[in-house]
Amino acid sequence: MPLSGPEYAALVEQAPIMIWRANTTAECDYFNDRWLLFRGRTMEQEIGNQWAEGVHPEDFDGCLKTYLSSFERREIFEMYYRLKRADGAYRWIFDRGVPFYDADGGFQGYIGSCIDVTARIEAQRSADEVRERELAKLRGLLRICSSCKKIRNTVGEWEQMETYIAHHSETDFTHGMCPDCTQALIREGAAG
Repeated sequence: MPLSGPEYAALVEQAPIMIWRANTTAECDYFNDRWLLFRGRTMEQEIGNQWAEGVHPEDFDGCLKTYLSSFERREIFEMYYRLKRADGAYRWIFDRGVPFYDADGGFQGYIGSCIDVTARIEAQRSADEVRERELAKLRGLLRICSSCKKIRNTVGEWEQMETYIAHHSETDFTHGMCPDCTQALIREGAAG
């Protein structure tokens, strides 16, 4: 059974996502209550292009380019950008816009839905940072023989530790003998 006008309006206003609509001039002429509550602004403050005042400056150009180029081609678009919330904090938004048409197939503009994906993006960034730290640790590991202490280089050859370190750093070596090795050598000489 199709929804009646009041039922449809209630559904759109109470949907758990932010909804917007743009007319054929690409200017927004409607935002649902979720959007207005998120932004902390009135319909009059958001309509037209005023909503874009809330887009983070670093995301503005990309957001505008995606929106206008998709609008011109009348293609579905999806994009991420930061949008200022009522408390002044920028939140990551996933915005999906689709063209809509009247019963005769005439282009009427776009309808879009937005969800706050900040938690997901921050979790992904944290996971990426952990992965990068782990990779950095792994890149810093040397494959070293546990017996002779030679190091396996990037082409798979085993080099003396001193040679490897000298080629990969500005370290020079001088040789001496520690007290334990000196005592062991003396014991070997006395036993021999």
